[in-house]
Amino acid sequence: MTRIATLMYVNEGSYEEYKRRHDTLWPEMKQLLKDSGVYDYSIFLNEENGELFAVLHVKDKKIYDNIAQDPVCQKWWEYMADIMQVNEDNSPKAIELKEMFYLK
Repeated sequence: MTRIATLMYVNEGSYEEYKRRHDTLWPEMKQLLKDSGVYDYSIFLNEENGELFAVLHVKDKKIYDNIAQDPVCQKWWEYMADIMQVNEDNSPKAIELKEMFYLK
């Protein structure tokens, strides 16, 4: 099991839309995440600056790292691109964080 934490950014004025889209997460995207070994996934918003803090657990990071090649994931990125800061391929601009402390 690996825990992954990242920072992403949602555009100002799009906070409610971001939440709405995740509240109605496509069944095929949800299944892709589960099939990729993702569980216990949370995303938190800093409303002052649009920063999103995501933390997720994956069973096997090597399998999870392949999710970006899946057409469902790419379609989701395209769907979200109008409300987030994204790269040229529509993937979210994200910074993976280094774990500094964990209390079990």
